[in-house]
Amino acid sequence: MRLGVRWTLHGDGRTPAPGAVVRPDERLSWPRTVGLGAQHVVAMFGASFVSPVLMGLDPNLAIMMSGIATVIFLLATKGRVPSYLGCSLSFVGVAAAIRATGGTSATVTGAVFVVGVVLFFVGLAVQRFGARIIHAAMPPIVTGAVVMLIGFNLAPVTAATYWPQDQWTALLVMLFTGLAVVCLRGFWSRIAIFLGLIFGYGLSWLLDRVFGRIHSVNGGPQAVDHWRLDLSGVGKADWIGLPSFHAPSFEWSAILVALPVVIALIAENAGHVKAVGEMTGTNLDDKLGTAIAADGAGSMLSTAVGGPPNTTYSENIGVMAATRVYSTAAYWAAAGFALLFGLCPKFGAVVAAIPGGVLGGITVILYGMIGLLGAQIWINAKVDLRNPLNLVPAAAGIIIGIGNVTLKFSDNFQLSGIALGTIVVITGYHVLRALAPAHLKEQEPLLDSGTSSYEKDQA
Repeated sequence: MRLGVRWTLHGDGRTPAPGAVVRPDERLSWPRTVGLGAQHVVAMFGASFVSPVLMGLDPNLAIMMSGIATVIFLLATKGRVPSYLGCSLSFVGVAAAIRATGGTSATVTGAVFVVGVVLFFVGLAVQRFGARIIHAAMPPIVTGAVVMLIGFNLAPVTAATYWPQDQWTALLVMLFTGLAVVCLRGFWSRIAIFLGLIFGYGLSWLLDRVFGRIHSVNGGPQAVDHWRLDLSGVGKADWIGLPSFHAPSFEWSAILVALPVVIALIAENAGHVKAVGEMTGTNLDDKLGTAIAADGAGSMLSTAVGGPPNTTYSENIGVMAATRVYSTAAYWAAAGFALLFGLCPKFGAVVAAIPGGVLGGITVILYGMIGLLGAQIWINAKVDLRNPLNLVPAAAGIIIGIGNVTLKFSDNFQLSGIALGTIVVITGYHVLRALAPAHLKEQEPLLDSGTSSYEKDQA
């Protein structure tokens, strides 16, 4: 059986020919391929390491399992869909919501394990029936609203947890990261989060040397004197060792909070497969179900041992677009680097020592970007928000998600925030569509740029 682990040499093995791309089943010379693999690891480094830290999980285990999940994905898609799998920021809000109600790391990983199971079966269903079942159950108005409420639900985490630890560092890191995203070009703009982390580390160290300890909250309710950058754990950590493992724990309340993320992951996978297909000139629609199922399988394996779930990473799409190299050999190299990083506890200690103020500045941008990806889904699908059939369920669900509105059924069961908002969007849309008059269900013809039906009515 072909597993996609054989590659033909592209041209002279040095650079792609003018106007050509290195296809998934091709490769450059092995030294260049290994270098590209390292570049992919760096590209996902910022967000992929920030995510497990924000979720309260072991970053060493996170990077190790991301490498294993990438191998599973490459084997499942038989080398046709180049991708690196890392921890999705969509899960950060889930972890925060679960921990806010007293949940432990085991509760978090148990909830997202179930997400992986559901995602795996969704992938099998897509393989069997095609992508039309996704579009029927989750049209763009629903998908965009759920992604938006997941991102914006995280705003209180930044405002109440990270920003107050060092507001001036947070502000400067936010400004630096924003400038890096906008002003840098090519590969450098793709690692803007990573550059923001480095800048924040250096700034925190400098402020500690100049002003001494800061008096602020430091993960607790009371303000205390503490160093901005505490590297004491780095010195104690070993150079080589296994990360910490733990078994998942399953609670219905936590599972219900986590399940809406399935919608975001389906959207991420569909976008990734479509983007790679367009850039390589290959129709990969037949691999969408496989990609989703492989994503779910990798997440199940990772969370079963205490790691975070994994999904395709948009940062790596940028690296491929910049280098014109889509070789899956580079992703095998990236997976190898990830496994090596996972076996270095000292490396994980450096990640775990990220100052709270630095996270405050970075998460302002990251969480906002997640939320606005929902708006991008609407724009790409040309969703008409003037239609009350679209507007009402999306508006209600987003406010419930952002405001963390709670619906209490009993002392032991309640729905709130992300879970309740998602249910309102999905059920609200389909129920209203079943009851709405025919003219609201019809797709309005696209208008010329700069015009709207309102303007035409007023003419």
